[in-house]
Amino acid sequence: MLQYDLSGFPVVDRRKLIGMVTEGDFLRRFETGTERRQPRWIELLTDPGRLAEEYTHAHGRHVGEVMTADVVTVAEDASLEDAVRLMERHHIKRLPVVRGEALVGIVARADILHAFIVGSSKPAAVAASDAAIREQLLAELARQAWVPHHSVDIVVDNGVVELQGFLTDERQRVALRIAAENVPGVKEVRDLLRKLEPGVGR
Repeated sequence: MLQYDLSGFPVVDRRKLIGMVTEGDFLRRFETGTERRQPRWIELLTDPGRLAEEYTHAHGRHVGEVMTADVVTVAEDASLEDAVRLMERHHIKRLPVVRGEALVGIVARADILHAFIVGSSKPAAVAASDAAIREQLLAELARQAWVPHHSVDIVVDNGVVELQGFLTDERQRVALRIAAENVPGVKEVRDLLRKLEPGVGR
């Protein structure tokens, strides 16, 4: 890990993934004085098998003794969205990629960041009509619960989106602008929105 500046490795047996060993597996070690220590009365109430497992993890000298055996994986044909959701749900930085039981690769946060950068740098597709831009933006906003639907209007002229109407929260202003900017064919977004103060009518 030090030699290749990596924070984790898959553990394999004849290409079959059996675990992962990461920096996190070395955080609780007796050599560094960071071994988990419970009060004696808690230990008496804890399953002996669990205590033995913690001891093995903190004192083991072989990869198989300290690795994480219950590994979250992703199939090679899964979407990047699926990979991101798994990383978020399980609070992990990397996912082994499998074909059946065989390990075929690893996708890490850096890989997804690279894919995002490459994807976001692609030029926009063919210019869309004003009507198509407005329709796509309205469809996106219709899916969002934070949008003040009855007080915001969208006007599109020659690829320029004007956001008109009233807001109740400044954070809605930012989100509306981002939604408009992400629609293919939009050249510019003009913010003409006004914020309604509490108790003040239109």
